[in-house]
Amino acid sequence: MEFRKATIDDLDILVATRIEVLRAANKLDHSVDMTEVERQSRDYYTNALKDDTHTAYLVFDGERFVGAGGVSYFRVMPTYHNQTGEKAYILNMYTALDYRRQGIAYKTLDLLVLDARKRGITAISLEATDMGRPLYEKYGFVKMNDEMELL
Repeated sequence: MEFRKATIDDLDILVATRIEVLRAANKLDHSVDMTEVERQSRDYYTNALKDDTHTAYLVFDGERFVGAGGVSYFRVMPTYHNQTGEKAYILNMYTALDYRRQGIAYKTLDLLVLDARKRGITAISLEATDMGRPLYEKYGFVKMNDEMELL
């Protein structure tokens, strides 16, 4: 397997994978229109790859694309526990169905966490699906109890 850092030349793969991940996570079939999400994702990747606020890794078996993962970087107000306010958010983890359970997602996750750590970021979070939760727990992520969201 070849694990490589994505560039702007990988924009089509990144956007297509993002849509596939969102469809799977939200149980959306192909009749659901994702045109706007696709457009916004393309815009996001174009800007975030340019200003280095997003890192993505792509996984290939020869010429075949088989996996991906990303991490977005952002800053919030500093706190006692995060004195820089710098945060990383893991997202868009994907492995092709016939390549699962081979350590690809774990290795991708490790590359993303290492990228964040090299930037000095210790506050790393993610949203886990039921399918992904065991991977993240194995890596050392723990469930957050105090965070809330307004819907």
